[in-house]
Amino acid sequence: MKTLQDYIDKLNRLNFKEMYNNDFFLTWEKSDDELEAVFTVADALRFMRENNISTKVFESGLGISLFRDNSTRTRFSFASACNLLGLEVQDLDEGKSQIAHGETVRETANMISFMADVIGIRDDMYIGKGNAYMHEVSDSVKQGNADGILEQRPTLVNLQCDIDHPTQAMADALHLIHEFGGIENLKGKKVAMSWAYSPSYGKPLSVPQGIIGLMTRFGMDVVLAHPEGYEVMPEIEEVAKANAEKSGGSFTRTNSMAEAFKDADVVYPKSWAPFAAMEKRTSLYGEGDMEGIKALEKELLAQNANHKDWCCTENLMKTTKDGKALYLHCLPADINDVSCKEGEVEASVFDRYRNPLYKEASYKPYVIAAMIFLSKFKNPQEILKKLEGRGSRRIFE
Repeated sequence: MKTLQDYIDKLNRLNFKEMYNNDFFLTWEKSDDELEAVFTVADALRFMRENNISTKVFESGLGISLFRDNSTRTRFSFASACNLLGLEVQDLDEGKSQIAHGETVRETANMISFMADVIGIRDDMYIGKGNAYMHEVSDSVKQGNADGILEQRPTLVNLQCDIDHPTQAMADALHLIHEFGGIENLKGKKVAMSWAYSPSYGKPLSVPQGIIGLMTRFGMDVVLAHPEGYEVMPEIEEVAKANAEKSGGSFTRTNSMAEAFKDADVVYPKSWAPFAAMEKRTSLYGEGDMEGIKALEKELLAQNANHKDWCCTENLMKTTKDGKALYLHCLPADINDVSCKEGEVEASVFDRYRNPLYKEASYKPYVIAAMIFLSKFKNPQEILKKLEGRGSRRIFE
């Protein structure tokens, strides 16, 4: 049986000091020890909650959320993470703010941060915009803190940008760590990150990019599969190649879903928009060309329709390792004859993996809470020990 001390002992063996008072933008900007520290703290916090130990490290303070795209799982995961640590969540609704009246990013960032300890942002729709905006917010509050305007520097957590979806990829990785019995057991496992058909267009690139950018860190054999014309950002492919070379894994690309699925231990069929199309859409929005956007949407829907055979079927799943590959998805999936007529996955496959999928999603609140925790405390091991020693219960007994 695990104890909290086991997690503390593990943290004592890791070097993650640079995470203190720092942000979380992209997984490939973090060291192996820093990633493992996130997994370890996430597991420790989950252990404490399951054992009715209060994890409230804040008596007051705000977690500010800004979602520029729709969200269910990540929105509630961020709120759960903040609440787990004792922070109250306040959503920044840009339509009800002064942003529409010309308020600058620097001003908005400081005005919302007087008592904020963390800012979580999802800005994933426009190439070259989302991650850059997050950095501008971070720089603004850092300067506000340095100038004595803000009593504390809020941590910024990337809840999905145009480049990466770190909280999703880290939750997926923690799910795999538990499914395969340890991070060391991921080495040599084959992951098929595959494009799949969707009757909608414009889905962000950040999930497939996040997966190839992270899973290659663990010595896994990662295959990126997509039809011709559905490429991701070339620089992220270079990140994946470099990671694989360092970890002893591999990174390859194919235009065959069948090839990717063959003997795979893990499959991740998920639709995304072509990188070139996302760049074009960003330009059209910047120019205010709504007719151009409508034409692009029509073009991309027609392009998608040429690849309806890119679907996670029972027959494809039979070709995976022992016919039992773990099926992953960030949700919601486009399910055949359920959420759409034709989509990413057959209903029977999805139904068989429904519980593992929900379990996969359940790691995200703890991953986000761990990112916040490691940024806010110089010695998180000591804080975990104090929480245990305090003896406060989450539910009164």
